[in-house]
Amino acid sequence: MSHKASNGVSCSSKILTVDNMNPNVRRVEYAVRGPIVHRALQIEKELKEGVKKPFSEVIKANIGDAHAMGQKPITFLRQVLALCTYPELLEDNKFPDDAKQRARRILQACGGQSVGAYSASQGIECIRQDVARYIEKRDGGIPSNADNIYLATGASDAITTILKLLVCGEGRTRTGVMISIPQYPLYSAALADLGAVQINYYLDEDNCWSLNVAELKRAVDAAREHCNPRVLCIINPGNPTGQVQSRQCIEDVIRFAKQERLFLMADEVYQDNVYADGCKFHSFKKVLFEMGPEFSDVVEMASFHSTSKCYMGECGFRGGYMEIINMDPEVKAQLTKLVSVRLCPPVPGQALLDLVVNPPLPDEPSYSQFMKERNAVLANLAEKAQLTEQMFNTIPGFICNPVQGAMYTFPRITLPQKAIDKAKELGQVPDMFYCMKLLEEEGICLVPGSGFGQREGTFHFRMTILPPTEKLKVMLKKISEFHQRFTQEFS
Repeated sequence: MSHKASNGVSCSSKILTVDNMNPNVRRVEYAVRGPIVHRALQIEKELKEGVKKPFSEVIKANIGDAHAMGQKPITFLRQVLALCTYPELLEDNKFPDDAKQRARRILQACGGQSVGAYSASQGIECIRQDVARYIEKRDGGIPSNADNIYLATGASDAITTILKLLVCGEGRTRTGVMISIPQYPLYSAALADLGAVQINYYLDEDNCWSLNVAELKRAVDAAREHCNPRVLCIINPGNPTGQVQSRQCIEDVIRFAKQERLFLMADEVYQDNVYADGCKFHSFKKVLFEMGPEFSDVVEMASFHSTSKCYMGECGFRGGYMEIINMDPEVKAQLTKLVSVRLCPPVPGQALLDLVVNPPLPDEPSYSQFMKERNAVLANLAEKAQLTEQMFNTIPGFICNPVQGAMYTFPRITLPQKAIDKAKELGQVPDMFYCMKLLEEEGICLVPGSGFGQREGTFHFRMTILPPTEKLKVMLKKISEFHQRFTQEFS
């Protein structure tokens, strides 16, 4: 609806329209909460309203949301958080002494001894010190300085903040950022938002999604024609691909970053999720420092961790941190200024992070229960990782790499030509067509591979391995039956 302004010029009734809004925002896509998920929510409403479907519930395996999928919170973490948010409980003898001790220490570091107070912009000092100690212990004694630790609203917030610092230039001088394909859509979304240039490098699916330096070289050389490559992003363990990088591979990547003068971003939020025999998590920082001062004195890097994954699965608390290495002190001052604009990360999330980096010790009362719960979660995920790979590889037309780590599988699916044609006719990407049909017929919500990127002519989907084992078995069986039916229908 438009009307004539007093000068006779027609004007839209809205000041902000899709045509005159920030065009970068329009370009943002985020598949793990995209159109499939909107439809899944609609179907859930329909089921509640009594609409008859061939299934009784929607299984949402689209996002790594552990508690939503039935994983139980770790008792110790929640006890301390309860004490922090309602300190009267410190008088209650139901809580173990070590939990009370942690809560008192955190509360003493808060303004007015309340988690409802703002904290310092970089995060509560004693929590940053605990993070630095955790990193030192994890990396076998390589020093970490609390001053280089920034607490964040989950790892996502820290990642977008660092990208913001790195993006500049226009046209051919615009910052290029190298991201793995398949990638986690946070990266493509943040780059679209910032108007940066996305440089794709492909993981090798035939070789268990490994990363190859020759492919990095190909990607960076091609990109130099049209932008200024300055950043290399690595996700290890991989999301959506679940691979765990070998030490040798990490060394090669660090050499490459030094040689090509690239800022390294190491997304290590799945560092406790490693299941496959012979696989081990190596932090980029540890490998960097073990390579000696010719690397550890010059390679600029930020690494990221979060409370949302691993055995905790505490996504809703939005806790995370980043550690920066070799950042120019003047830029670091700008980073501190930038985070101060947001005041501070959520304080309950900071408190939770403190417990993750500073868990109960062997001589403390909560230790045995904590270890039992933690190990049970990780053992259960390892079992489900194996189960998923085995089941998928029995389905004709499926190829599934081992899920070495993280919480997802990214199988390759063969789609009949007729289905590909039908999808194009409907203006849909073929794996989106497939996943939509799976949702409508079986009530299973997955994310099409196209949302993460994939080699031209290949089709995949990402599925989390988080549902309880019995539900996961049902889901895998339903997907198998659906795939056979789908293949027949379009053969």
